[in-house]
Amino acid sequence: MNKKLVISMTLMLALCFISFTASKYAPDSISGQYKYVGVDKCANVCHKGDSKGKQLEIWQDSKHSQAYKTLQSPEADKIAKDKGFTTPAAETPQCLKCHTIGKEIDPAEMDDTFDKTQGVQCETCHGPGSEYKKLSIMKDVQAAKDNGLILPDANETFCKTCHNPDSPSYKEFKYDEFWPKIKHTDPNYKK
Repeated sequence: MNKKLVISMTLMLALCFISFTASKYAPDSISGQYKYVGVDKCANVCHKGDSKGKQLEIWQDSKHSQAYKTLQSPEADKIAKDKGFTTPAAETPQCLKCHTIGKEIDPAEMDDTFDKTQGVQCETCHGPGSEYKKLSIMKDVQAAKDNGLILPDANETFCKTCHNPDSPSYKEFKYDEFWPKIKHTDPNYKK
């Protein structure tokens, strides 16, 4: 066999393997296995009250829960217009990506229950919840992880995907000051 043909075939097989592996183990947004269900589905499971570390209440009292609403102001529309966008801020994908789920919204990834107007929600950090939202799954952390739950460590780099100078209304992001305001842990969780 010709050496170029062998190399081409090897590369093609490697690409097929990579493609198969990527689709099998890809994150939700690539594989389509999981869907965003919205904060109401997460909250209804068990993330509220003292026994759960007031996770829902911390989010409700945060600016994250109000992130979409800030796009519905004349000031936000002016910022969008000044950036050259022709749609109101609440309809502009470049604005929505950081005021809802931390990425551009793909309707194919959204369950009918997902409500973008609830701002930066649980699934922004914890991944789409369609498969881990059930109480029976959430009682077992490993089962929840196996069904798409992400338990991010406090991560300044992740936060800065939205809290960065690319934002037209950016103010200095002081991670050590801001993280404690949104941090929410389940006192019953054991790694």
